[in-house]
Amino acid sequence: MKIMRIGPAGAERPAALVRDDQYVDLSDVVEDFDETFFGSGGLDRIEAIVADRAAAGQALSLEGKRIGSPIARPHQIICVGLNYADHAAESGLPVPDEPILFTKSPNTLVGPYDDVRIPRGSTKPDWEVELGIVIGKRTSYLESVDDARKHIAGWVLVNDVSERAFQMERGGQWLKGKSAETFNPAGPWLVTDDEIDDVRDLGMWLDVNGVRRQTGSTSTMIFDPYFLVHYISQFMILEPGDLINTGTPPGVGLGFTPPIWLQPGDEVTLGIDGLGTQRQTVVAPR
Repeated sequence: MKIMRIGPAGAERPAALVRDDQYVDLSDVVEDFDETFFGSGGLDRIEAIVADRAAAGQALSLEGKRIGSPIARPHQIICVGLNYADHAAESGLPVPDEPILFTKSPNTLVGPYDDVRIPRGSTKPDWEVELGIVIGKRTSYLESVDDARKHIAGWVLVNDVSERAFQMERGGQWLKGKSAETFNPAGPWLVTDDEIDDVRDLGMWLDVNGVRRQTGSTSTMIFDPYFLVHYISQFMILEPGDLINTGTPPGVGLGFTPPIWLQPGDEVTLGIDGLGTQRQTVVAPR
């Protein structure tokens, strides 16, 4: 199942994709894809409803509709740094012995085709295609990696947009380089686990202005998604609807010689096998 949210920013309606360009509206049975929905087994409840509405010809066209983030604003966005060895190398940093964790402001979450806005004072804005994990139930102190599977609602494509000068040259934690408005496009949909053969072997890519910059696979992660959920649960409680960004493969702007930074007017397109594609236009600071 692929769930999504459709409509103007701040007024999205819950829906489910039933064909490449069609969806069924679920706003009469679901308030939103949020903590309450995921924590109460909402995905199981809507599966039959989606199938029935699709069979009854109630599908609507996506043409001209804005697609928002497939999840409402989560309690937290947890990010994993340097989770691909070749990305660590291009960043000039050692491969970590344990996952590097940092947070990203939840209000960075936007839709997959929304603009990415460069923040004031920015000199080094960058891109990062990543696999996102959406938590499906309250998660704390998992006993095993296998337990993590039962706590995942699904998978989502994200662009973990970064400002490298803020992140690496301004002291303190990476949070300040990750949390500008629009810095976490997500979607176009959340894909449940039953639709993905092996989340640990998905191709991923990102282009800037039609030039391929990132090519990778989740198979080269240092710490796989299930391990990450188990690991993070030892340090904090993950709530239903929380998002984990799992790291990026090589090819970020920081890694080029000389570095390549995003500029107003640039178009970024990205995708992960089975999770759809995104497209953002980069716009100037307010």
